[in-house]
Amino acid sequence: MAQGLEVALSDLRSSWNNVYHHTEDISVDHLLVRRGQAFNITLYFRNRGFLPVVDNIIFVVETGPLPDLAKGTRAVFSLGKHGGPRSWIALPEMQGDTSLEVSLCAPPMAAVGRYVLKVHINSFQGTVSAYQLGEFILLFNPWCPGDAVYLDSEPQRQEYVVNDYGFIYQGNKNWIRPCPWNYGQFEDNIIDICLELLDKSLNFQIDPATDCALRGNPVYISRVVCAMINSNDDNGVLNGNWSENYLDGVNPAEWTGSVAILKKWHATGCQPVRYGQCWVFAAVMCTVMRCLGIPTRVTTNFDSGHDTDGNLIIDEYYDSTGRILENKKRDTVWNYHVWNECWMARQDLPPGYGGWQVLDATPQETSNGLYCCGPASVRAIKEGEVDLNYDTPFVFAMVNADCMSWLVYGGKEQKLHQDTTSVGHFISTKSIQSDERDDITENYKYGEGSPEERLVFQKALQKLRARRSQGAFRADSQPSRPMSQSWNSHRSLNIPSHRPSDVVQVSLKFKLLDPPNMGQDINFVLLALNMSSQFKDLKVNLSAQSLLHDGNPLPPFWQDTAFISLSPDEEKTYTCKIPYSQYSQYLSTDKLIRISALGEEKSSPEKILVNKIITLTYPGITINILGAAIMYQPLSIQVIFSNPLLEPVEDCVLTLEGSGLFKKQQRILIGVLKPHHKATITVKTIPFKSGPRQIQANLRSNKFKDIKGYRNLYVDFAL
Repeated sequence: MAQGLEVALSDLRSSWNNVYHHTEDISVDHLLVRRGQAFNITLYFRNRGFLPVVDNIIFVVETGPLPDLAKGTRAVFSLGKHGGPRSWIALPEMQGDTSLEVSLCAPPMAAVGRYVLKVHINSFQGTVSAYQLGEFILLFNPWCPGDAVYLDSEPQRQEYVVNDYGFIYQGNKNWIRPCPWNYGQFEDNIIDICLELLDKSLNFQIDPATDCALRGNPVYISRVVCAMINSNDDNGVLNGNWSENYLDGVNPAEWTGSVAILKKWHATGCQPVRYGQCWVFAAVMCTVMRCLGIPTRVTTNFDSGHDTDGNLIIDEYYDSTGRILENKKRDTVWNYHVWNECWMARQDLPPGYGGWQVLDATPQETSNGLYCCGPASVRAIKEGEVDLNYDTPFVFAMVNADCMSWLVYGGKEQKLHQDTTSVGHFISTKSIQSDERDDITENYKYGEGSPEERLVFQKALQKLRARRSQGAFRADSQPSRPMSQSWNSHRSLNIPSHRPSDVVQVSLKFKLLDPPNMGQDINFVLLALNMSSQFKDLKVNLSAQSLLHDGNPLPPFWQDTAFISLSPDEEKTYTCKIPYSQYSQYLSTDKLIRISALGEEKSSPEKILVNKIITLTYPGITINILGAAIMYQPLSIQVIFSNPLLEPVEDCVLTLEGSGLFKKQQRILIGVLKPHHKATITVKTIPFKSGPRQIQANLRSNKFKDIKGYRNLYVDFAL
């Protein structure tokens, strides 16, 4: 008579399975598999081989602190029996004398997370033996057609799931610069930190059983992660700070990767890391989502609207000198704003609104009581379907809102102009398997000024008005066409008086004479053109002030007044110079300067407003690779950078990192850099991953916070 079957040993075959599940870069020692795709394990028996006639092998998988069959966080399934499409499957593969290879497969909608795998064996005598075989992690599967995050392009999967470095675009719409970033989603312990992040969410703390049951839905997971990246409601990963005071933390501009941030959050008992701004929030969220298996990319919107009252109007206030004032309503136009797009089906929306979804972890406004935003369908934004979940009206305003300019004087506000073209430009993300920038503006909006764009705006405005129980829109908030178009990276707003018969006949424009290099004087001219047949006598107030990239102004540091007389059809230039010695002490980390001019004619109530945003540029970092890059072989890296100023730069610290190249950030103290001095630093490392790699470098000093450089290289397999 055969004895009862006993399991002596089990092999989860982690290294073999992980390769086929595209998780070998995370680990080869621990099993990490993707749902909807089979993985094999081997059972070794103590006393005899498996007899299908007499042995019934039952597998049990459980996730979360309260596994439950009804909620889908516990599954019981027998070897060789097929269930429905939502069932786990176990099939025999290869049988040895005392071993059995089994193929297991999770349904493509199973909850992701950490699982315990058990087996029960019922033998013919009626004996039941139970064994715990081990733990594994189940992830989303963009390679599986049945998964809600399925992406049918292998190059896109490689870029948006597998690639562990990239670029985040910053600057302004006329000077877009790539900021290198190390996502590092496959680095040591990052997967554990990502799962810990889910367990620290408010949803899990309040109802862990329901939270774990919902973790199969990428819409749900994305909202949980989005809320947890910022710390406004919980012990999320990052504290936001736009104050320019970072003494008790890290200036957001100094980060070059997500790994150091996530590991610091974990190491401090999940205390928020100080500090982040929009691109840091988006980059860290990209790391978490790619690690969990959801295709994700980082997207930058230049001239991004922040509409606080939901009327699709961004109100901007100016004083009589032309300087922009701090906004009482908190409406602003960010010089650039960065968010994420995640790829997923949207079964909760009408057909056609799946695909890329906007998620914004920067804490701007609450959504259902928490600081998160999205997922909002990109197609819904383009079509003005602002009644679709989630937070579509807010995202629509970021790329489509109109701007209203107001003159504040004597305690009064005078409406100046409404501009329909100033928000939402050059929406950018890294190209697929390329270092080039991909402009995806057309995914979000029809051509600026086109009939389709205005029709969509009107549709969105009507939908928003229908949703509001009280009239929250001013009667003067109707969309209108601008009276002049932008010219040379600025808005030239000709402001009509209250007399309908008046026609503005004077144009003002700014033009830079030299590139705006850090450390040099800013030279520019104001061009004044009289387009009428009458003499014009103008008084123009000019000012300059630093801006934060979220649109908030700092106090003016330069002012001037010009008196310009123009004959009919005459053009004149007024030359201006802002010395470095005058602007250097007033710069923000973002190195943004806004120059403004408010002109008025003595004999007319007409006013003319023009402004231009200047981003100061500075030398980058050059990185040279000295020798061949081969796995496990020493590699020398040369870093070169210069001081462009006529004064010493102190407290210089160089930071280097790169997934697969450095185990942790390399921080090198440089000290003082003399005027116009070039520094050359050589660093040695031993690459431990093959394939495309990227080195990110950042230089911090008392004068510069975000001088960055990068170098791509290819690491060959060890010989």
